[in-house]
Amino acid sequence: MNSPSNESSRERTARRRLQVLGVVVLAVIACVAAAVGVFAYVADEVESDQTDKEMNCCWESGATPAWMSEEIGIRIPKTASDRRAGYKTGSRYDTGLLAFTLPSQEADAYTSRLIRKGTRMIRNFHPEKKDYRPAAAFAHLELPEPEIFVEGLRQVSLCPDDLKTPEGQYLRRCVDLFAHEFKPGTTRIYVRSTIEPGVTPPPATTKY
Repeated sequence: MNSPSNESSRERTARRRLQVLGVVVLAVIACVAAAVGVFAYVADEVESDQTDKEMNCCWESGATPAWMSEEIGIRIPKTASDRRAGYKTGSRYDTGLLAFTLPSQEADAYTSRLIRKGTRMIRNFHPEKKDYRPAAAFAHLELPEPEIFVEGLRQVSLCPDDLKTPEGQYLRRCVDLFAHEFKPGTTRIYVRSTIEPGVTPPPATTKY
């Protein structure tokens, strides 16, 4: 029969073993967590780097606002200022960007001459987050993405089929059009259009 002192000794030994095992388990968990954290950080950095490369890749020089206006069929009013344009090539399709600024009253009149009678530009009820970066971003033109705005933004999608409006009759390609009153009395018009690759490249083909 075991004595009380021997029983107590065994219990102390068992407790020490459990404590050591607990420390080892915690150390393993900490190492695994650290490894997962490092992997996630590296994965995020790689993904971010790839996204940056994609955003900065394949933009063609020579895509002036005048050329893009002609290519898409969106006429720029003579009173428009801060005219910007970009053209990005892709494996499946190219993307044309056009932006210009108008006094808000002129912008309203311009868009009303573009869309069908009875059609309204809608508000952005589901805005993207501020870090939203589409494949062909207006950030390339040093502009914020229109999809992130709620206040002062209206949008519409248009295609040239049977668009017999005063401005729509010139439209050559389907476009997403945004009108953003970014400050009282001043509205920026954004236009994004998908274009078949290689159909009509910009005047200059040097990539940057």
